[in-house]
Amino acid sequence: MNSLFNIKDNVTVITGGTGVLGRAIAKYLAVNGAKVIIMGRKADIGKEIVDEVNTCNPEGSIEFMTTDVMNRDIVEANCRDILEKYGRVDTLLNAAGGNMPGATIAPDKTFFDLDPDQFQKVMSLNLTGTVIPTQAFLKPMVAQGKGVIINFSSMAAFRPMTRVCGYAAAKAGISNFTAYMATECAKKFGEEIRVNAIAPGFFITEQNRSLLTNPDGTYTQRGQDVIRQTPFGRMGDADELCGTIHYLMSDASKFVTGTVAVVDGGFNAFAM
Repeated sequence: MNSLFNIKDNVTVITGGTGVLGRAIAKYLAVNGAKVIIMGRKADIGKEIVDEVNTCNPEGSIEFMTTDVMNRDIVEANCRDILEKYGRVDTLLNAAGGNMPGATIAPDKTFFDLDPDQFQKVMSLNLTGTVIPTQAFLKPMVAQGKGVIINFSSMAAFRPMTRVCGYAAAKAGISNFTAYMATECAKKFGEEIRVNAIAPGFFITEQNRSLLTNPDGTYTQRGQDVIRQTPFGRMGDADELCGTIHYLMSDASKFVTGTVAVVDGGFNAFAM
């Protein structure tokens, strides 16, 4: 039974790995035996994560690579470096993404205040920033005949939430892209290459902290609305994503592809 969930020596690439969620997942996977490569723009935070993991788990394998998920040449160079060192790529976690003020619509604004340029940048960062790494890292998976890709969707892909116009559109696109790629890979490259996504509910990150919480730590009105619609009555802890990620990248889910695994404390199931 344990072999079903074995991820020891699994060469795992995480884009956007310096964010709150990516950081927690990277640490968990490294401690549990995966060979983790964090890819992101913030080298200082990447080094901090690597040092932290090495301090608490000297036997773990984790490193950081600077990247830009919007730059195909850089991502492909990252892939070549990883293949040169490890010889393969077993799992790709597409966790890079984000939002911009101009792609949101505040309560005192209307759709006409949406900035099309920032809307496009948010679409590109989240959606194209998933497509480019997928193209780069899928190639060695096809060559080796096996691999797992896990994309990051969102509750905003399921619900037409207020404010987050660009981000929601991009995440809905990621869910659709996940289903498309699951079929594409299975039909053309075989059942050993699987593509799924995870849709986190509400977790406090650096990007949404000021939107969901006040300086004193209490919830804003937006935060209270989230709690009211979450049956668990709380925000998620970043570590609570790790079990689902572990499952999706292991052989325990070997007949699972094209799905979006929801980890939300019941938010998406809530009905008045």
